Amino acid sequence: MKRALAALVLGCLGSGVAAFAAGGKDPPVRVTLTRLDCGATKQPRDIAIFSDTRAYEGVKKSLVASCYLIRHGDELMLWDTGYPVATKTDPQSPIALNATVVEQLRALNIIPAQVTRVGVSHHHGDHTGQARDFPGATLLIGRGDWAALTAAPASTGFGAPDPAPVAHWISGGGKVEQVRGDLDVFGDGSVVMLDMPGHTPGHHSLLVKLKAKGPILLTGDLAHFQENYDTGGVPGFNTDRADTIASLDRFKAMARNMKATVVIQHDPRDVGKLPAFPAAAD
Repeated sequence: MKRALAALVLGCLGSGVAAFAAGGKDPPVRVTLTRLDCGATKQPRDIAIFSDTRAYEGVKKSLVASCYLIRHGDELMLWDTGYPVATKTDPQSPIALNATVVEQLRALNIIPAQVTRVGVSHHHGDHTGQARDFPGATLLIGRGDWAALTAAPASTGFGAPDPAPVAHWISGGGKVEQVRGDLDVFGDGSVVMLDMPGHTPGHHSLLVKLKAKGPILLTGDLAHFQENYDTGGVPGFNTDRADTIASLDRFKAMARNMKATVVIQHDPRDVGKLPAFPAAAD
């Protein structure tokens, strides 16, 4: 009888963990999400390149670059690292960078050595630009993007991978986890890199489950602004059109099924979906 009862209790505990990993509401540890300002266009930019059906000919929009600090219990993770530090002091840059990631973390009493993971949605320089400031962190990157970064000869042209910000890891100086498919980062379902190829071969979005605010879906560059998200628009420089459309379809279905808050990382209208820095969503 005692053995049967013990087995029942263990079974229930196991079922609870599995249920959370599959989509339960409350993470087993406290998880918070803080948006970091990682750059913004100084002037509205021409967005014609973001549609291969010429939907935005002659249209201009302001865009932002957003990075995120994720606290998972006592562990810290960055999601994307924005434009390079040099942007801040370059008067010719079309991008305004008011504070670096390191400076913003310092305001939170965090030093780079405390960040154990740097996850990047993809290999473009506006998402990896400050990764080099966290050499002790494990780099989490889609396998297809890592292959593109380390290919010889390197790709060239608009949208080509920029290996410079991650040279530390390419040289073997830091630990790399090449992500194939989805990755449950902490093993409890609270932070999951979602396989969303198309923009680049190994592009990922991010799911963060918060106790109070609920699930948050960070797009990466699956869509750059709301109109493209709504219409399934595909930038002309994406690496695979069919993959982009399939990824958007999967992402939208997840958002509906989970009743998640979708945050389009480059759309300034989505900045207010999370608390203003230095506050965090939880």
